[in-house]
Amino acid sequence: MLDLLQWPAMAVTVGAGWLVASDLQPRRLWGFALFLVSNVLWVAWGVHAAAWALVVLQGFLAVTNVRGVADNRAASG
Repeated sequence: MLDLLQWPAMAVTVGAGWLVASDLQPRRLWGFALFLVSNVLWVAWGVHAAAWALVVLQGFLAVTNVRGVADNRAASG
C-alpha cells in the first residue's frame, strides 16, 4: 500500500510548485506549506522503499521550504 504513496506525493509536489511560482504572497505561502507536506510524504515513501538518498534530499529540501515560509511571512509585514 505504501508503494502508492509516491503518487499523492508527486501530485502535492506539482501543486506546490505551481503555487510557489505565483505573484501573490498568500499563494506562495500555501505552496511552501504544501512542499512541507510533500517532504513528509516523500520521506515516508523513501523509508519504505529504502531510498535513502531521497530521504536525505527531502530533509534538506524541508529546510529550504521552512525558509520559504519564514521569508514569505516576513514579507507580509
